[in-house]
Amino acid sequence: MKFAKKYATYMRGMEEELPAVGLKRLKKMLKKCRSHEGAAGCPAVADAAGRCPGHCSVCDGSFFPSLMNEMSAVVGCFNERAKKLLELHLASGFKKYAMWFTNKGDKSHGKLIQQGKDLVTYAIINAVAMRKILKKYDKIHYSKQGQEFKAQAQSLHIEILQSPWLCELMAFYMNLRRSKKNKAAMELFGDCSLIFDDDRPTLSCNLFDSMRVDISLTCSICLDTVFDPVSLSCGHIFCYLCCCSAASVTIVDGLKFADHKSKCPLCRQQGVFPDAVHLDELNVLLSHSCPEYWEKRMQSERVERVRLAKEHWESQCRAFLGI
Repeated sequence: MKFAKKYATYMRGMEEELPAVGLKRLKKMLKKCRSHEGAAGCPAVADAAGRCPGHCSVCDGSFFPSLMNEMSAVVGCFNERAKKLLELHLASGFKKYAMWFTNKGDKSHGKLIQQGKDLVTYAIINAVAMRKILKKYDKIHYSKQGQEFKAQAQSLHIEILQSPWLCELMAFYMNLRRSKKNKAAMELFGDCSLIFDDDRPTLSCNLFDSMRVDISLTCSICLDTVFDPVSLSCGHIFCYLCCCSAASVTIVDGLKFADHKSKCPLCRQQGVFPDAVHLDELNVLLSHSCPEYWEKRMQSERVERVRLAKEHWESQCRAFLGI
């Protein structure tokens, strides 16, 4: 079965209608472009293979804006639903009971697992749809505009595979799988794994349509396994203290007070610190996967945090006293 049919079948089979990449409609736009062989509005003439080279105002004016809007809607929906699901799983005390009540009292772990699985499938199948349609665009136009658009989507944070919530959902699966009370998760998410290669961890998952996602869990600042991990809005993951240092903010103020001109240490994007996401599920997964390292790192981290907090308040006192 071709991907377009798989995609249509999956979207029709969902319990509720969610935003999606309009694969069929976008294909019609590209097909329409082929029919404009030198017609008014299409400056480029299609070649013998039916490709419309160069920029084309006929489909560029509608194709890319439509895809941009659809991708934004998909990522927004995925992030919101994943965030709610993980908050429900990590909540405790009165907050947890309140959240269970607002979520219609469904306390089944099996239901949480299934919702998580559905979310990952939803994210991946739309990511594949986006890549397929951009590849087709480049094939028809004999260009690299589709690949350039993909890079633009990454800079606008609407590339769903870069979402920090995808990483959190993968860790969520593995945390449930580790629990003896959730043996069913072993079967559902057996393709997700935490791999250590020369003590360098990678979160790996085989996904829809033979896609594979590998997320490095080595902080590129301290070159060690990420501790108290945070994901910047560009998708790169670092230790929290390393992030604070890179953003030139104190641990007391936090990343929300980072200058919008501060850049990601890897991709050099600006304004990626204030919207950083704490990866709590990943933190739990790593603490159980490498307990000796985690205990040692926790002790050294505690000493460093006390030192940094002391320096911050001493500087505040000196500034207040005018010393």
